[in-house]
Formats: sequence, C-alpha cells, structure tokens
Amino acid sequence: MAFDGLFTRAMTTELQQLVTGRITKVHQPNAQEIVLHIRAKGANHKLLLSVHSSYARIQLTAHTIDNPAEPPMFCMFLRKHIEGGFINAIKQVGSDRIMIMEIHSTNEIGDATVRELHAEIMGRHSNILLVDPQKKQIIEALKHLSPLMNRHRTIMPGQPFIAPPAQDKVDPFLGDDNFFTEPRTAKDIVGHFAGFSPLHAEELLARGTENFTAFVQAFNKGGEQPTYAEVGNKVLFSPNRLTHLTQTTSFSSNSALLDRVFFARAERDRVKQQAGDLERWLQNEISKLQLKMKKLTKDFERASRLDTFQLYGELLMANIYTFERGVNEVTVTNYYTDEPVTITVDPRKSPVDNAQSYFTKYNKAKNALVMVQEQLDKTTEDISYFEMLMQQVQQASPTDIEEIREELAEQGFLKRRILKKKKKPTQAKPEKFVSSSGIAISVGKNNKQNDALTFKIAKRTDTWLHTKDIPGSHVVIHSDEPDEQTIMEAATLAGYFSKARESSSIPVDYTQIKHVKKPSGAKPGFVIYFEQKTVYVTPDEALVMQLKK
Repeated sequence: MAFDGLFTRAMTTELQQLVTGRITKVHQPNAQEIVLHIRAKGANHKLLLSVHSSYARIQLTAHTIDNPAEPPMFCMFLRKHIEGGFINAIKQVGSDRIMIMEIHSTNEIGDATVRELHAEIMGRHSNILLVDPQKKQIIEALKHLSPLMNRHRTIMPGQPFIAPPAQDKVDPFLGDDNFFTEPRTAKDIVGHFAGFSPLHAEELLARGTENFTAFVQAFNKGGEQPTYAEVGNKVLFSPNRLTHLTQTTSFSSNSALLDRVFFARAERDRVKQQAGDLERWLQNEISKLQLKMKKLTKDFERASRLDTFQLYGELLMANIYTFERGVNEVTVTNYYTDEPVTITVDPRKSPVDNAQSYFTKYNKAKNALVMVQEQLDKTTEDISYFEMLMQQVQQASPTDIEEIREELAEQGFLKRRILKKKKKPTQAKPEKFVSSSGIAISVGKNNKQNDALTFKIAKRTDTWLHTKDIPGSHVVIHSDEPDEQTIMEAATLAGYFSKARESSSIPVDYTQIKHVKKPSGAKPGFVIYFEQKTVYVTPDEALVMQLKK
C-alpha cells in the first residue's frame, strides 16, 4: 500500500492546519471509521480516521458519511473525553505509520485534561487508541487485544500503554547513511529505510539516488504534487510526482487524492456491511426464479404439443371403424400429409373414448399454455426487477439501502424492520450533478428515487436518459435544450450508474420527460418511452467525481 511512512509524514504536515482547532463533533459511521468535525482557523474540517484492513488511512474528507441511529460505545468514549477539546499538536512517531493527536480538554468537574488520540495505520493491525499520556495508560481502543492475542502488547482499557515494536530500520529523514555507495534495488531501499513502500523506492531509483535527500524532504513539506495513476488493475498514488509513470493525474491536496483513491471503494465496503444480507437475499431470489424459468420452459414445450393432440383426436374420429377395443396402437393415414401415423391408444377404452381422450388432452394443454405463458411473463418480469435491484444495491450509498428495503417491504417481498426509534418518512432525494456547462443533472440511485425524479421532480420538457435494455438509473437533465456536451456527460452518468459500468460503448437513450410513461400496475422503476435518440458512451469515474455537486 502506498500510504507508507513517507505519506504519513506528508499527511502530518497537511494536518498542521488543524492545530489549535476545536473538536466540535465526534462520529463513528461504522466499526472501522471515526470522523472528527473540527473548527480551525475560521473553517470547518472533517478528519477521517480509518482502520479498514485495505483502506486504512488518515485524511481530511470532503464527503459526508452517514451515521447510525445510535452511536457505538467507542464513539461515546471519544465524545466524553475529547469532544469540545482543542488540538494542541499533531505529530508522527518516527517514520512509522503512526500519528498522535494531542488534545487539551476538561473533564466533568471542569479540571483540565490532556488526551492523546493514536492512529496506527498498519493494514489489518490498524487501530485507534485514546491514551492518558500522564498515566501512560489506555483509556479505550477501537480494537481490543488480550494477552492471549498479543503477548507483547495488551490493548485493553486501563492497561499500560505500550508502543508498537519499532522497526530495525534507518530513519530516512536523518540522511542516507552512505547506503548508496553501491548500486541498490527497490527491495534494498524498502528493507533498509523506514517508511519506504516499493512505489516510493522505485520513484527514487527513477530520479537517481543522488537526489535522495531532496526526495525525502519533499514529504516533510507535504509533498511536491499529490499524484494518482492507474497501471493495469493497480492504483498508485503519492504526495510526490510519480515521474517513472507516464499517465498521471494531479490533485490539489493529499486528502483530495485519498478521496479519489479510497472513497468509492470504502463506500462500497460500507454498503456491503450494511446490505450483505439484502444482496444475498436478492441473489437467492434470482437463482430460484431462474430455476423456475427452466421448469416453466419445459412445461411450455410440453403444452406446445396441443396441435398434436388435436390432430390425433381428429384422425381417430375419422378412422373410428378401422380399429376395435383391445389394441395398443393404431396406424392411420394423416390426410394433411398423406403419410402414415402411428397413434398410441388405451386398449381398455373404445375408439370414441380414445379420440375424446386426445381432445381432452388438447383442451387441457391449451389452458395450460395460457397459464404457463402468464407465469413465464411474470417470472421474466420478476427476474428483471430483482436484477435491477441487485445493480442498485451494488452501486448504492448506505442511505439508499433503507429505501430499497422499504420498497421490497411495500411490494410484499420482505417484512418491515422494527426499529427502536421510528424514523419520519423522508422524501427520495436523487443525487445531484452539474455539467461542464453549468446545467443541473439528477440521478436516481434506486427505484423510489427514479420514480420521484421522473414523475414528480422533473418538468415535462426536461431531458430523460437511461441505458438501452440495461438495468440502470434514471438520469434527468434539467433543461429543455441541453447542449451536446451536457447530453454526453449525462449519458456518461447513466452508463456509470448502470449494470454495464465496467463496459465500453454503452448505448444510452434520451428523450423528453413527456415521452416517458409508467404502465398501469408496473413495478417501481419500470417505464416505457418513445421518440428517443441514442448515444454511445464509456463510463469515466474521474468525470463522475468532477461533475458531482
């Protein structure tokens, strides 16, 4: 991971703007993230501390993360000890991925207190600890470690604070230690200097090891230029320019860079935590419906033989005097083709009864065909509906999940959840974007938002977009005459918020709202439209983030 000790140093420098700031709110959106709202130097900031095994980091974020109705216990401890406190210092421990925030506050009786919030960014071992520096004692931690789990270091309330074991490596900010007197590889650099990831080691070698001091000291100043690059399936990022890579993107700050790298993936992880059971339920329902579809198809094929039953009945009636009771089969001439046909008959029945038996089978098959066709149509519709919901769950934000659950409850597929605190019904709020031309664009992230956007919020002359024959979001351009650039950007949003997000050249239809209709009795989100035009787009996540309001 590129959030190494050098990145931690650059981030520590960037966060110095929070020193002297006051912590106004403490939130814990989930089991792995803490958000501190800080008022510093006349501005409001949101500091995100994440201990996720893959996305662990410390950064300022511009995004809003939804909070649970009831705060977790660790959040309550932090509110008690540091909410309302002032940040006195933010420092890094050596060149490790450990940052300490010193907070001056007061306790319940008004006495001054000093607390330290330790953020240890160590992959799956990441943790956040609240420490009393005077007693050198742990007050509370996000993750507890008993002596059985870690003999070197116990992390429990009331236990003495023991720092993580130090690495036996050289601090790069103290010099190169004559290490480069002979040729070195990236692996050598990572093994010798603390805080170096393979990415930064490769960048140093590309610049030349004689530039070691200048390269390292740039992190002390917050980095040269926060840079992002994609190489194959890998995402690479650094506070410094990545000169050994060809196609890179620059950002205004390290925090903006980390929002670009992590937020969408971390958001998806939050949704998985919140909607894992819903996603499994939907997949199970789709599997059951697909199995039902196979059985119905076989039933339809059997019922489709009704013409044969009618023919056999007619042929038996036409040849009723050519055979008698007691035979197992009769061979007659098909007067439509002049070819011989062998018909199985019941030896216990008379010729007339055998003919009537085939006419009865014909009538039953005819009725069954109608019923099976109805079931096939309904099953096809249900599969499309659940696949659309699956796509919405996979691309939803945490706030969208409850609306999807509510919709399924309204449709009778799920039982309503009984909440301790009843929430007031909220209006569906589609996500807002602004095109390069300054025209407002709205995107429905679930069926409630889609229906509200298309039939309540949008005007009749607004432009409506949707991926052609692909489950996706309703997109509306709030303009009766949008320019071509706006249409293409809105189409890109439609492609991005669809099942075909990872594809290219996605067909997107667009028409005016007045040409979009909802069939009577249709499920939420289903519409028909006409007089449409089609454009082809390839989803671009960077453009989506740029257009987001």
